[in-house]
Amino acid sequence: MKSWLILVVAGLLEVCWASILKSTAGFTRLVPTLFFIATLAASMFLLAVSVKRLPVGTAYAVWVGIGAAGTALVATLLHGETMSLGRGIFLGLLIVSIVGLKLTTPEH
Repeated sequence: MKSWLILVVAGLLEVCWASILKSTAGFTRLVPTLFFIATLAASMFLLAVSVKRLPVGTAYAVWVGIGAAGTALVATLLHGETMSLGRGIFLGLLIVSIVGLKLTTPEH
């Protein structure tokens, strides 16, 4: 269970670095760039820790899924991107897939 928690935190950190990426202005703004680097490094480190006990394919899929869904939600809520019905449905399916992977993957 601990590995799954670590993986979720890694995924949430992916949301952080992906969401701040536009604010770096091509890595020309120092503070957003430093935040990007720190959260990217922490996210990768925690992903690596989680795969000690979880299958790498599953862990990577969950990590990417959390990052993709979370970043899309942040972009909608904070950056004014539109959320169409279709986009919402497919993000929901992505979240269902993440939960399904969790429920069907044993921790080693």
